[in-house]
Amino acid sequence: MADEMIAVEVAYATPDRQVLIPLSLATNSTVEQAIEASGILREFLDIDLSQQKVGIFGVVYNLDKIVSSEDRVEIYRPLRQNPMDARRGRLHK
Repeated sequence: MADEMIAVEVAYATPDRQVLIPLSLATNSTVEQAIEASGILREFLDIDLSQQKVGIFGVVYNLDKIVSSEDRVEIYRPLRQNPMDARRGRLHK
């Protein structure tokens, strides 16, 4: 019996570009397997899954999280500045 397939998307954004890659994966695939299958790691060589957070629809998960049908797996870039410091800087201008 063949594995049932599910549809998911992998998303990544830089300041000038947003990429959304639709995939068809076997059920019980993980976030890490979705990212690897998308090919995004070959396109964006600066992605480091050992350092960057990943999630599904804005909720942070580990790489071993099982994805569900219609999930959007997201790779988050590191913050360039602490959000509180950025806000304080805007208030004092």
